[in-house]
Amino acid sequence: MTESIQANRMPVKLDDIDRKMLLQFQKDATWSMDRLAKHVGVSKTAAWNRMQRMLTSGVIRRQVCILDAESVGLLETFFIAVKTNQHHQGWLEKFSAVIQKYPEIVEAHRLAGDVDYLIKVQITSTRDFDKLYKKIVAEIDLYSVTSSLSMEVLKQESALPI
Repeated sequence: MTESIQANRMPVKLDDIDRKMLLQFQKDATWSMDRLAKHVGVSKTAAWNRMQRMLTSGVIRRQVCILDAESVGLLETFFIAVKTNQHHQGWLEKFSAVIQKYPEIVEAHRLAGDVDYLIKVQITSTRDFDKLYKKIVAEIDLYSVTSSLSMEVLKQESALPI
């Protein structure tokens, strides 16, 4: 829940070539600029300029390597649904600091509806999740907390449907 993720940006105007570049880059960001340019039918310089524009405008936030969680020993995925009865700025700042503190927490969302926050945790074991859970609830006052173990991933994509 960092400000950079939550920033209210206006959508950037993208043309068909930009979208084609982004769709390919979301699949495989290791493509050379030359290969990407040929794929979308523009010069290498034009492709590079477009990529720079999308980087500086924030369309592309960062280029990363996506790991297989199980291959690196993170065998369990838990979701934590949090309800709070405290909605003041001080509590939110403390909650955000707790969320940022633990690298096992890979996503956290503030929600509309019955649940206030949904947290995704990638962790080695149920036992390690229990230790993390106890640390979190010891650090911040929560009204209601429910945890769920993901039994199977049915779909997981990093690519946005642009």
